[in-house]
This record gives sequence, structure tokens and C-alpha cells, in this order.
Amino acid sequence: MLFVVATPIGNLGDITLRAIEALKSADVVAAEDTRRSGMLLKHFEIKKPFVSYHEHNEAARTTELVERLARDENIALITDAGTPGMSDPGLRLIRECVRRGLSFTIIPGPSSILTALLGSGFSTEKFSFRGFLPVKSGQRERELRAAAEREETAIFFESPYRLTKTLAACVDIMPDRQLCVARELTKKFEEFRRGAASELLVYYQVHTPKGEIVLLISGF
Repeated sequence: MLFVVATPIGNLGDITLRAIEALKSADVVAAEDTRRSGMLLKHFEIKKPFVSYHEHNEAARTTELVERLARDENIALITDAGTPGMSDPGLRLIRECVRRGLSFTIIPGPSSILTALLGSGFSTEKFSFRGFLPVKSGQRERELRAAAEREETAIFFESPYRLTKTLAACVDIMPDRQLCVARELTKKFEEFRRGAASELLVYYQVHTPKGEIVLLISGF
């Protein structure tokens, strides 16, 4: 059985009982960062062998893990935080299990997407998650222009190193739209900062953004 296990996005207290049970029952844990995941398992006094599973070895490692599943091993797949396959490695392995008829189950848990959406106060009736904004400015601006034309709330992941550039683009593209920067969710310095792009830009030009960021754009 493949267990696709969602792990805490910050606060370790958010792990589920099913997640702990799955990690304990696994023969091996496939992790995006074995050192970071090692700290998670150590916190819950779980000792398991690790194999790395990240974007640079995902193709080769998928073949290996599928063979182990075919030999009736239990594998727990985790990412650094959140759910594998959601802007993180994992979808390739799930698709291969579907193709070969191998058993797998998804163990849900903390979600930065839903946490940010609810905390923003924006509409939850319709929303779209678009993953990470493109690194290149032209592609990023096209993505933002498309979001400005949607009726639903748009949700993106963004790097703290590019946030001010993105907000500057939003000043030109959607000056009147309400935005929310959700930062360091469930952690000690959790922040939800709402306002027009110009207001947020001024703030983060003075207060250098740090940590993991979800950027939300309200619908019209």
C-alpha cells in the first residue's frame, strides 16, 4: 500500500492520527527532504528508513518505489510540508499506481491553500489554485492579468524574494483589487495582511518578507 501522507505546514500539533499510524506502519518513508522529515518523525518517536523523493530523482525513484509496492511493501510518501503532489513531488507516483492497479490511499491533513483562503476573508464559493507564480516577469504578468479577469478568488504560492516584484506588477494590473498576503501559516509569526497592491507593496518594501507565502487575489 502507498500512503500519501499530508504533514503539518508549520505547527506539528496539526498532524493527524491517521498520518501517525501510516508512518508507523510503513516499511519505508519516501521524503522530499530526508533531513527535514527525519526531524518530523523523531518528534513523534517514529523510526523508519528513508529514501529521497524529489523533483530531481522523481522519475527514477518512481520506478523503484512501484517495484517495492508490487512486492507488497508499505510506503509512506511525504513532502516537506502539506500534501504530496500539490506543487510538490508525488503525482507521478500516484499516476503510476493508478496505471498499474496498485493500492494507494490519500491521508488528508493541513492545507496552506485552504488555511490561506479562509484567513483571507475572500469568497470561498469559487476559487482557483494556480500553484507557484512563474519566475520570469513576462509569464508572471500574464498569469496575474488572467487572474484579474476571473470572478473567483485566485490563490498562488510566491517566493519571499519575488513578492515585492509581484506586488509592483499588481499595482499596474489590478490597482483596485483587494489582495491578501498569507505568510508563515500556523507558525509563531503567522500573518494575514490585506489591502490594495500599492498598500502591500509599501509595507513589504519596508518589512522584508520572510518564510512561505500564499498570495490571494479577490474576485470581482
